Amino acid sequence: MQALRSLFIPKWSSDVRLDGKTAVVTGANVGIGKETAKDLAGRGARVILACRDMAKGEQAARDIMREVRGAKVVARQLDLADTKSICHFAENIYNTEKALHYLVNNAGVAMCPYGTTADGYEMQFGVNHLGHFFLTFLLLDLLKHSAPSRVVNLSSAAHSLGKIQFDDLSSEKGYHPVRAYAQSKLANILFTRELAKRTEVLGVMAYSVDPGVVNTEISRHMMRPIGELVKTFGFLIKSPAEGAYTSIYCIVTPENQMLTGGYYKDCAIAESSRAGQDDGSALKLWAVSCRLLGIRWR
Repeated sequence: MQALRSLFIPKWSSDVRLDGKTAVVTGANVGIGKETAKDLAGRGARVILACRDMAKGEQAARDIMREVRGAKVVARQLDLADTKSICHFAENIYNTEKALHYLVNNAGVAMCPYGTTADGYEMQFGVNHLGHFFLTFLLLDLLKHSAPSRVVNLSSAAHSLGKIQFDDLSSEKGYHPVRAYAQSKLANILFTRELAKRTEVLGVMAYSVDPGVVNTEISRHMMRPIGELVKTFGFLIKSPAEGAYTSIYCIVTPENQMLTGGYYKDCAIAESSRAGQDDGSALKLWAVSCRLLGIRWR
């Protein structure tokens, strides 16, 4: 069984050091985010855990510092469902950090019951796409100042089921949790493509990542289907540490071996769905996102 598992979940490792570098990882109190933060800290980076629940974020920071000798880790409050919180977080970063080399937009919600963000947007689209879009916008000056730098956006294979419903982005005409999740994950890929075009000349590279099927808390709204999946295909489900491999790969792999704007899976360039390669939709989503957030991003 282990040999079969290794065919589907390839091992990956790198000894690249990140001493003197600073990273922000959203949703870093648990799962893939925590494992990503732990790995980066182990490479010598200063890591900011951007977490909605500060108690859990501070516990995660203590865990990492206990497990990684000399880890430089701090937790900061960030609620991606509230643009005011995102503004406060970004202001704190500018007040406390001289540089930002890596922004890992990892946090997300999946297939949850219908709900809205503090600003009135459907929760999955609002958190998974708009929240990270706004955060990246606010931190871009520091990323440019620290170039070469990188933005890593976590997507999902579920993006292939998605379609950007430009006439109903917040699912007001009808809500289906899987459809809304797939839309938000497709939005992550389209955002990455357009961001890469605009920031490559500034020294800021962008990558989208499919971590695979990972046993994390994001599945809490779909425990029944996940339970059935575990029974049948449990050997194909990644641990959080394995799920973090591709995010880390997109941070430590030399730039000349990477394609900015690319979609990565299992520590290699992959091909997204046709919808994920639609540059027209990417540009339209960019413009709509700016309008919804009330920002000007050229």
